[in-house]
Amino acid sequence: MSRIDFAFGAPNRLRMACDTAARHVRSGRRLLVYCTDPRRMERFDALLWSFDPAGFIPHVPADDPLAAQAAVVLAKDAAELTATPHEGWLLNLDLDCPPQPERYERILEIVSEHEADKNAARLRWVAYRQAGHDLRSHDVSGGNLQAESLSNSV
Repeated sequence: MSRIDFAFGAPNRLRMACDTAARHVRSGRRLLVYCTDPRRMERFDALLWSFDPAGFIPHVPADDPLAAQAAVVLAKDAAELTATPHEGWLLNLDLDCPPQPERYERILEIVSEHEADKNAARLRWVAYRQAGHDLRSHDVSGGNLQAESLSNSV
């Protein structure tokens, strides 16, 4: 089964996701990002370009010809997710569990303080637990843990 890390209390879910992506790129790990909400994925994509004033986080959509070589790949639906090689980590920015979570060694769930986000995360937690996955909870609300510990806890 997969190990699922929930980072609860993120001040800004997409900003922490960008930080996580940047840390994966710097460490040489691939990261697959999944989100079926077009507006959320567009905001995340834009943030990846502007997140770091000194550069950007290299990324491509899953249907891009360079997806097999890219460090960060963005999958916008179940078909793209299923068709994309799954080595590395999956960062789930969707409100639901990704399809076939057992395909991934590690899944990272970032949860903000917004009530709708917390409620959706609770449902994902229950679904993952019922499927027998290894669940871990991390409180990132104090800013001390951040994505660094999650990215480094291999």
